[in-house]
Amino acid sequence: MPSSPPFKITLKNGEEVKVNDHVYCSPSWGVRDGTPYSIARIMEFLPAQGTPTFDKTGKRNEPITRVRLAWYYRPSDVSDRTVADCRLLLAAIYSEVCELSQLRSKCYVLHRDRISDLAGWKKRPDRFYFTRLFDPWLRKEFEVIPATTVRNVPEHIREVLISRYEYIVAEREVVPDLTDDLRLCDTCEKWCPPAESLQCDRCKKFFHMECVNPPMLSKPSRGYGWTCAPCSRAHEEEVEGHEVRHLTPVAPKPKTNAPAARGRGRPRKDRVLAEKEENVEIKHFKMWPFRYFGLYTFAEDTLDPDDLIFPRAATRVGPKYQASVPAAPGVADRPADIEERGGDGTIEVLSLVNEMSPTEVEALEKQKQLLTRNDKLKCSVDWLTEVIFRLTEAWLNKRDFATVSMRSPLRLQKWKTSETRYTDKEWTAEEVAAFEDAIQVHGAELRAVRDEVGTRSMPEVVRFYGHWKNSKLGEENVRIRLARENGVDEKMEATTREATPDEEEGSIVMEPPRNVSCGACRTRESEVWWKAPKGLPTSVLCDNCGLSWRKYADLNVRPVREETNTKSKTGDKREGTPLNGPSAKRAKTSSSQSTPPPVAPQLRCVACQRNGPVGKVLRCKQCQFRVHAGACGVNPDPATVESWVCDLCQNEKTLEASLIPDCLLCPRMRRDPKKKLIYPPPDSYLRACKPTEGQAWVHVLCSVFIPEITYSDAARLRLVEGVSAIPQYRWQNSCTLCDRQDGAVIQCSECPAEYHVSCAWKHGHKFGFEIQPVKSSRRESATIIDWKGHAGQMVPSVICKGHVGHKRQLYDICDMNDLGESALQVYCKNYKQAPVAQTHGLLRKARRLDKILNATNGDISSAASVDGDSTQSLPDPHCYRCQTEFSPFFHEVTNTTQGEAKSWLCHKCHAETRKSYPVIIGIGAP
Repeated sequence: MPSSPPFKITLKNGEEVKVNDHVYCSPSWGVRDGTPYSIARIMEFLPAQGTPTFDKTGKRNEPITRVRLAWYYRPSDVSDRTVADCRLLLAAIYSEVCELSQLRSKCYVLHRDRISDLAGWKKRPDRFYFTRLFDPWLRKEFEVIPATTVRNVPEHIREVLISRYEYIVAEREVVPDLTDDLRLCDTCEKWCPPAESLQCDRCKKFFHMECVNPPMLSKPSRGYGWTCAPCSRAHEEEVEGHEVRHLTPVAPKPKTNAPAARGRGRPRKDRVLAEKEENVEIKHFKMWPFRYFGLYTFAEDTLDPDDLIFPRAATRVGPKYQASVPAAPGVADRPADIEERGGDGTIEVLSLVNEMSPTEVEALEKQKQLLTRNDKLKCSVDWLTEVIFRLTEAWLNKRDFATVSMRSPLRLQKWKTSETRYTDKEWTAEEVAAFEDAIQVHGAELRAVRDEVGTRSMPEVVRFYGHWKNSKLGEENVRIRLARENGVDEKMEATTREATPDEEEGSIVMEPPRNVSCGACRTRESEVWWKAPKGLPTSVLCDNCGLSWRKYADLNVRPVREETNTKSKTGDKREGTPLNGPSAKRAKTSSSQSTPPPVAPQLRCVACQRNGPVGKVLRCKQCQFRVHAGACGVNPDPATVESWVCDLCQNEKTLEASLIPDCLLCPRMRRDPKKKLIYPPPDSYLRACKPTEGQAWVHVLCSVFIPEITYSDAARLRLVEGVSAIPQYRWQNSCTLCDRQDGAVIQCSECPAEYHVSCAWKHGHKFGFEIQPVKSSRRESATIIDWKGHAGQMVPSVICKGHVGHKRQLYDICDMNDLGESALQVYCKNYKQAPVAQTHGLLRKARRLDKILNATNGDISSAASVDGDSTQSLPDPHCYRCQTEFSPFFHEVTNTTQGEAKSWLCHKCHAETRKSYPVIIGIGAP
């Protein structure tokens, strides 16, 4: 029997969408306030609220007015740093019901492993991809892998996972265990869950913790290994027999779900393959294509179809999270003047109608009807609660119900000293108007609404919001009921949908001003002009930039250069031009109109992405680079702020350092020499560079966060020193982000990951400074500073963007103290200043070179003690020719005048005395 065709809905732009299609979703421009479109997957179509999706016959109820959507996040929604790839998304197990009118157009979202040609996929419009999932409750990112790659689970569980779900969500550290081959216990030959198993360090076999003898109660601590009994016994026999221990077998490289490496050639343009990828069928179970299967999942629970699929965290039960409350004291220990809780004296009875006789209940209802004639008041919850309370109080005091009156709105509660109202005062027309205006602007943010009203407390605003919302729903229900009774239900629905403001009418500028230009690309020609988000030079965007911002949240903002030609004044008019223009074009003036105060221009810093006034945020006159003065070591002069240029642009004129701006501490960038681009780009903080003592360049960010680097002038971050003192392991270890070894790496403050400083900045990692407390025993030797009320040692920290829940309190690079100094300035002044008062710069460099060359010629004393009879250490080497003791390198020579005794030549004398040979075409001739 052929299956019925899927139910489809036609959008306003004419596209048809069905369940599991991906769409752009957004409310009107005034509601979303300039934010880009949201991307979501359609889960189901729904009728109006209160109407079931299907009737008794199984037919879908119409009209369809709502839709349930599964949201995707952009990386910029959950991280402080921007991501260069605007097509990358984060999946989420989170859904909401929205109005059907909010759907804009159709798009396509696939997992990375489903795309054969990623470069070609991203070149096509409305195409996105994802590799990770973000949980909005745990505030943590998880890896998403295909369910078919999970092999380290029992076969029946694996079949259930593959048959139900397309993908599996797990922590990053669990993915290698899940994608490995099936692990069986060597003792019982049953499956070994990663959380309950051990692996021998020698034979690499797996065991249950309860299967070893004696059973293990917990896994070894991090950094410690474990060996099984046979391997441990064999090791003891080798040690006792003085046999050579064999090398520990190297475990095979864990299998990964990363796609295979692709060539660097031109991507394939297979249109048929691309269409197949767009229309690929994805398995869904209960409307979701993935489920959580990570550290805190019991494998057998996945067999239950009602098991929760959301990511989970560690349990919070135990002494670490719960307080240890001592036992309750006895009656003898209780003070005499404190009454025990729960008795009649510590509670206030609100109602005892259930204990009254039927005659008394009838009398109570009769008296309640006589207390008011207002039908609305008889349905008020506050009034009914107070009436029952007062009638119950009369019944307890043996008074007649006729003595109860509701004329006074005040009453004395048992735990309060003064009388209070049982209901709020009536809201005036002005207060209601202010409340509705605030709701229109702020929505359900009632604190902002309270500030707009001004005359009501927060509890009063909350209670009135509930009554106001119910009244609006009641009016809507009355209108719908009257429409159905008159048989105009469809017409009312059509009118309601037409009244919804169209997105195009709200975000398209119908009458753009004259000489308008795009706020991003600065073009002045466009068929359609869109409203621009806040923070741009102009309030409109061209058609290309407007669609790019709404769909991809991507704007390549062109730097705004200062206008050199100002408008001509009256005295500068050309000949033949009247001094007084036509009266129709004069500005209207009135005595009541006042000139608004001038607004100080704001510049956005590329380091912290925050606005600041001119002077605190500097802008290079040549390349338009914008940064806080404290983040690049500049003490601005108010007279020269407008003409400030960055160090790289200034070096193009002065030629004091190299013209190659590549950072010595970063991997070499491969650039096309034919393209004359500004490098480093002025829209990145990596444009801030400082010269070294060898006339090269390093990034300010690299020089600050690599601990071996110092400055000869830390206040201006000038003349970087100590590049040669960086230990060798920083140069040898590869970066986990770019997988290159030609650069110095640092380590994450939360995990063992190592990466270049510039790579970490480009990937959106968190940079900042932490104030760590110092022990009393180390206070004399440590440098302690006071930063915003916290005293301690300032430590630079870099944290991967995946560590969302870290507990470190980091201060941003551009955070200011009360004196106007940035955190970067304070750290460099206290911890990065070279000792310039004691030594000369050349001598400091020579001492650093001595430490490097110590491995070559620093063992003279030890060699003499071995070869000679004397055990005393020889003095420092000196040149036997010029008698100097200072040289970058001493060359060992045999002095014939002193027999076979060893002597030394400084590098200068060695260069002067060695024979010089002519060089012919690069080859030395003898």
